[in-house]
Amino acid sequence: MTQTAKKLSLRPLGNRVVAQRQEKEETLKGGIILPDTAKKKQETAKVVAVGPGQLTKDGKTLPMPVQVGDLILMDKYAAQEITIDDEEYVIVKADEIIAIVN
Repeated sequence: MTQTAKKLSLRPLGNRVVAQRQEKEETLKGGIILPDTAKKKQETAKVVAVGPGQLTKDGKTLPMPVQVGDLILMDKYAAQEITIDDEEYVIVKADEIIAIVN
């Protein structure tokens, strides 16, 4: 079963997860605010939708290791970036998630 946090017109398939990067405002010591183009992409994201899980060769579904609301750490370049309704999301495979942040 697919889990979603809010009404999202996107449903991940298989072992994929939809998440939103957690943006931090970056201000240097001198009070200079960095523009988005100069910021380092965050590797942490909040899970907003989870696919049903990976199907095995014998037809069983493996459970997903994350759930909606989890804060995850992912590989920097593993995710596919998308924009829906002016909101930015990333789609990442469950096996490319490094950790769940407590």
